[in-house]
Amino acid sequence: MATPSQWIAGARPRTLPAAVVPVAVGTGVAIGYGGAVWWRALLALFVALALQVGVNYANDYSDGVRGTDDERVGPMRLVGSAAAAPREVLAAALGCFLAAAAAGLVLVVATGAWWLLLVGAVSIAAAWFYTGGSKPYGYRALGEISVFVFFGLVAVAGTTFVQLEWLPWTALAASVPVGLLACAMLVVNNLRDIVTDRPAGKRTMAVVLGDTRTRTLYTLCLVLPLVIAVALTPWQPFAALAVLATPLAVGPVRAVRQGATGPALIATLQQTGRFQLVYGLLFTVGLALHAL
Repeated sequence: MATPSQWIAGARPRTLPAAVVPVAVGTGVAIGYGGAVWWRALLALFVALALQVGVNYANDYSDGVRGTDDERVGPMRLVGSAAAAPREVLAAALGCFLAAAAAGLVLVVATGAWWLLLVGAVSIAAAWFYTGGSKPYGYRALGEISVFVFFGLVAVAGTTFVQLEWLPWTALAASVPVGLLACAMLVVNNLRDIVTDRPAGKRTMAVVLGDTRTRTLYTLCLVLPLVIAVALTPWQPFAALAVLATPLAVGPVRAVRQGATGPALIATLQQTGRFQLVYGLLFTVGLALHAL
């Protein structure tokens, strides 16, 4: 039986900034337009966190039963390490998805935007079929695209919409750097796992691109958000506050560009999450100051 600490490790807490940042940024946009609704923002955060933990457990289960995680370099997996039975991890994943659906339903009722039910259903399906089902799209180099869409566009725009009940263009623009930073987390994770994913038949984007081009992609995912923050200043003058996070990007970019591999990339993943979180919070403040 897995211990509580193992369940927490299996939830992969270092990936949680990917859920926190888009909700914070979407709320920053709502504040900037004078329409923040805090209980809806907190409920949106719960939905995002439940989906993130759910997809982590779902990946643990699906990769574990396929044997993809039998030889793993990164953080422990519950099924792959035999710390928990597959059915227990599956139940945890489904429980998280159910909790996200319930909280999301409250937001649907509050806004009266029933089309959000479809968005929620597609989001849960995307979370499951990333590594679940007979033809997981995460094994077909589509993981980064999905992360960009759901942890960038959908999460930022959705958070803004449920508070304002309309969608300003700023939310869509702000979702681009947020999506890129979420992609960076997945790219560095898959870069680390190339050596085990390739023989296991898991064709992630990193496996398809190869080591060198994956390192370039990672660098772009960290640099472009800084460029975009500056580019938004004619319309959002304080968005450039996000550039203050630049020093936190130097270490992980240097490590990746200098060829870090294996366990060394675990630290890089943590540093990427730290940069993502600080950038997101500064970007949020900058967008919120639009109200002044």
